[in-house]
Amino acid sequence: MAMELAEKIVVVTGGSRGIGHEIVLRALQESAEVYYLSRSEAADHMELKNRGKVTWIKTDMGDEDSISDAFKTILAEAGRVDVLVNNAGITRDGLIMRMKTSDFEDVLKVNLTGAFIACRSISRAMAKARGGAIINISSVVGLTGNGGQTNYAASKAGLIGFSKSLARELSSRSVRVNVIAPGFIKTDMTDVLSDELKENLAQTIPLSRIGEAREVAETVVFLASDRASYITGQVLAVDGGMTM
Repeated sequence: MAMELAEKIVVVTGGSRGIGHEIVLRALQESAEVYYLSRSEAADHMELKNRGKVTWIKTDMGDEDSISDAFKTILAEAGRVDVLVNNAGITRDGLIMRMKTSDFEDVLKVNLTGAFIACRSISRAMAKARGGAIINISSVVGLTGNGGQTNYAASKAGLIGFSKSLARELSSRSVRVNVIAPGFIKTDMTDVLSDELKENLAQTIPLSRIGEAREVAETVVFLASDRASYITGQVLAVDGGMTM
């Protein structure tokens, strides 16, 4: 069976754990050459190397120079980027009456400005190649809002507007830009929640279960592949029906 991403250069930000790590795994399974950017190396990095061609670049997604240098390295080594997945994100939850300005700004810096810098870094190369796929990982919170997450929701809603605008800018060069908005997904962050709380949350989801990171990764593979060649500027919610 032909691999969806064979010989493609795929870059995943925040790829050392959680959803990003699952995206790295799936891209390797599809025979892509993968670069992942994060502050720390994946715990199973050596195992990843046994699965395919993968490179970790230490990157602070809240620092412009760090991001720019990472993409300069990738373009110098690989010569191009076929797929960019902006997955890196942080939270600094709290009610607005108690939220520090730094907590608001730090979340936007990583979640939104970091994605902007990453897209800017490869936009010229993709436009020149007249092809490529950019997939930005937002959240259902960016569609619905959530109390205690005004900073996070602002960053994720901003990513949607940014992506739709970028899709219009790059469409004439056959570069596609789409958004995935995951719902409640099982990751290391959710594992710390009690079973009772997770069960209660699951009952609020039409499909009555928490999503798996692999289900988001499968959607990334689809949007990155030629099967999605006529899809751009769209937001695809992978949320078990939460936002329908």
